Amino acid sequence: MTSLQGKRALITGGTQGVGQAIALALAGAGADCLLVGLAADDTAQQTVQACRQQGVQCELICCDLAREPDQYLDDLMQQIEQTLPGIDLLVNNAGTYVDLPFLEMDFQRYQKTFHLNVTAGFFLTQRIAQRWVQQGVSGRIVFTGSINGVLSEPDHVAYDASKGAVAAMVRSLCVSLAPHGIRVNSMAPGLVRTPLTSGAIDADGFGQWMSLHTPSGVVPDAKVCGDVALFLLSDAAQHIHGQTLYVDGGMSVWQQPDPPAGWSPS
Repeated sequence: MTSLQGKRALITGGTQGVGQAIALALAGAGADCLLVGLAADDTAQQTVQACRQQGVQCELICCDLAREPDQYLDDLMQQIEQTLPGIDLLVNNAGTYVDLPFLEMDFQRYQKTFHLNVTAGFFLTQRIAQRWVQQGVSGRIVFTGSINGVLSEPDHVAYDASKGAVAAMVRSLCVSLAPHGIRVNSMAPGLVRTPLTSGAIDADGFGQWMSLHTPSGVVPDAKVCGDVALFLLSDAAQHIHGQTLYVDGGMSVWQQPDPPAGWSPS
């Protein structure tokens, strides 16, 4: 069994969906967890309690990471130090997407997408890594990217561009931080079932359509992402640096699906 006993993890966007699955996986492996979420709502409190039931410490900090980093970063770092000092694992999971046609995209929503998906992780990683280098900590970092970083989707130009930037950033961070003993990787999920995606998956056959375009034929729940993050943060991945692991059932390697049984061109 993979163990993170004695580790302390900071997980942004850690209260629901993929972030919640990551928090539960790390807590289940013995890591104390500090979750950063937008609000202390029922879902956030349930996630904290579920982690604590694994026998670890788990705390919540509320912070809006979609703002300019100068508006929150100093205060956030102080809260981290006061709430759960000794962080040695970092998961940059907070993110958003805007389902808006390119020709209608405005700067405000574009900027929010990049602030949350790229900028927040960049500068939080910088602050955490500065401490690790000063203290001689061999930290481990995982970003949540997306299959959209390599496969385009209609009307998701800003989101696709931001997730492509995450993959490039992870490669560059590897080169910068590996000499200090700090590992940086990312995972790139395809479509997974979360409270935010379930409505779309279940509507108008969309989930069936996505299953058809996935070699495994499966649209899984977010637990698969938690398992992958746990692996990348564990000793089992000790020689994996600067990589993006696709958690997509093979979608990213399939040029096109086979026609359904009985299909013929009209």
